[in-house]
Amino acid sequence: MTVPGFTPGIIARIQFAHLPTPVEVLPRLTAALKGPKIFIKRDDQTGLAMGGNKTRKLEFLLAEAQAHGAHTLITAGAIQSNHCRQTAAAAARFGLGCILVLSAEPPVEPPEQASGNLLLDYLLGAQVVWCRREERDAVLQHTFETAWTGGRRPYLIPYGGSNPTGAAAYAHAMQEFLDQDTPVDWILFPSSSGGTQAGLLVGARKAGWKGHILGISVDEERQVLAERVAALANATAERLGLAETFLVQDILVDDGYLGEGYAVMGEAEREAIRLFAAAEGILLDPVYTGRAAAGMIGLIRQGFFKPEDRLLFWHTGGTPALFADVYREQLSKGA
Repeated sequence: MTVPGFTPGIIARIQFAHLPTPVEVLPRLTAALKGPKIFIKRDDQTGLAMGGNKTRKLEFLLAEAQAHGAHTLITAGAIQSNHCRQTAAAAARFGLGCILVLSAEPPVEPPEQASGNLLLDYLLGAQVVWCRREERDAVLQHTFETAWTGGRRPYLIPYGGSNPTGAAAYAHAMQEFLDQDTPVDWILFPSSSGGTQAGLLVGARKAGWKGHILGISVDEERQVLAERVAALANATAERLGLAETFLVQDILVDDGYLGEGYAVMGEAEREAIRLFAAAEGILLDPVYTGRAAAGMIGLIRQGFFKPEDRLLFWHTGGTPALFADVYREQLSKGA
């Protein structure tokens, strides 16, 4: 399938991700679930410090940072943030400093006890500033101001890299997928900060793709996330020079798989992780792709999709979190 491309040069980009990421069919998973045919888009293979969807966004965000003469990248996330790990890797690759504002309840893990993404943050040379989650925005702003007055020329990347510049990466990613000529009816993925979903919507609208883009919420109620995605999709379309408008009712979000809360792995996530691993040799993470896969599995079992539908699970990465002590111990039980 050939679809219209974007005009080159609208947003600056530094190309370092391993693209295009593969699209694969999952025959054993399809058979195990006795449902629609399932494909997967492997954005866990983007190549930056074990990959993930944030690498695409960082191609655009790094270009913007360099245009502003930045010497230091600053961003924020949870203790096992995939976004922070990839930001630290991008900073290391391009010779920039990196400060991560990570939220966690005390006690904070010292470097010698770090595991999962946090261990990689330290290995990649990031400076970590700790705070409680409710203090994160204030601490992030203070950290930026301190770095600025200290002459470190910081560039602030928002939570999840989800601003119009970062989300534009997934408008381009949608174009990439359509060029791979794998007809599907539904695209499913984890949605939280909204950038991936907003970008996919913009790319789909630009290309005239008529399928369904369904975000499985990992932490927000449907209305909150839909409003966030619609606002970001509109801002992203404007950033790309597209005359498109997205309404809240255009945004498909399923919030039925929030479990016990953000980053709390339950039985549904454990089943999804084990099923993908045993059936297809593909590793999911406990927070994002594990929850989104649990949602997809649940919807298939409920008969939500038609038997003739073709589903694409967009793997957004996050594998290092599997090796965080809290998740590793839970997954090893009964293995």
